Amino acid sequence: MTMPKRDTYTPESLLAVAVEVFNERGYDGTSMEHLSRAAGISKSSIYHHVKGKEELLRLAISRALDGLFGILQEPEARDGRAVERLEHVTRRTTEVLMAELPYVTLLLRVRGNTDTERWAMARRRDFDHEVAELVKQAVADGDLRPDVDARLATRLLFGMINSIVEWYRPSRGGAVTADEVADAVVRTAFAGLRV
Repeated sequence: MTMPKRDTYTPESLLAVAVEVFNERGYDGTSMEHLSRAAGISKSSIYHHVKGKEELLRLAISRALDGLFGILQEPEARDGRAVERLEHVTRRTTEVLMAELPYVTLLLRVRGNTDTERWAMARRRDFDHEVAELVKQAVADGDLRPDVDARLATRLLFGMINSIVEWYRPSRGGAVTADEVADAVVRTAFAGLRV
């Protein structure tokens, strides 16, 4: 007698598969059938772990957002001159994006079509607002150029960082390292922003 295949998926491994499918097909274009086929398990096995695909979306986006908001709690982001804290947040945001690439990619692709997506967009705005306040403080301290609007500088900074999801692939041999990318982002951004 053969034993039935045992569900070896954990919530974490199921989440990784879901994120891959969401990024490939788009959240709206993904069905539970797509997820079960990609995971190689039945839909009922998925429901054993989560209530549905929106819960998977929320878990994935939370992972990305928790990583970003965690940066703001690091001592280097809370203590010292605003420009140094801003440089730290910039470097760490770049590092978190690369370390959590599929999850941050998904976060950046939400468009507000569900309650979870609207929640994620509001949280992203909160993060951007906190960084914009650091930019304003660094300008007030005389460390950043006063002729660049703080909100515009923040948007340009995140535009550069967020574009990394479009081209960074850590699995490619000979590619630049995460440290090299983070160094380049900080050097490029602050060469133009510092007084």
